[in-house]
Amino acid sequence: MSDSLVVCDVDPALTEKLRKFRFRKETNNAAILMKIDKERQLVVLEEEFQDISPEELKSELPERQPRFVVYSYKYVHDDGRISYPLCFIFSSPVGCKPEQQMMYAGSKNRLVQAAELTKVFEIRTTEDLTEEWLRERLAFFR
Repeated sequence: MSDSLVVCDVDPALTEKLRKFRFRKETNNAAILMKIDKERQLVVLEEEFQDISPEELKSELPERQPRFVVYSYKYVHDDGRISYPLCFIFSSPVGCKPEQQMMYAGSKNRLVQAAELTKVFEIRTTEDLTEEWLRERLAFFR
């Protein structure tokens, strides 16, 4: 049912940026922070970050507004292997306006498909976004 609810399209420039981000060669943590432009009903780029830890990323998220994040994370596995999973994080804090919540929730699937991501997580408070939280989620994708 929610698949048919599409509130906002994805800005074509953002789709291209996400495609390039997916194939980046750098080995540091990086993030793309996205928001909804209400007037244009488009998911747009808000900011890009290089070399950013989950804790630093947490401080960039608004506490009372939803945001989308695509995060490239350097993940060191228990056996020493290193991978760079791309994670989609939907920050939907408790206490934001219901109208905003609906716009973001309705646009999430379209954005996940445009970015071609499989590791999709949601946080209800920005405090949840920690290295430990992310590692726990990624452990399911071994």
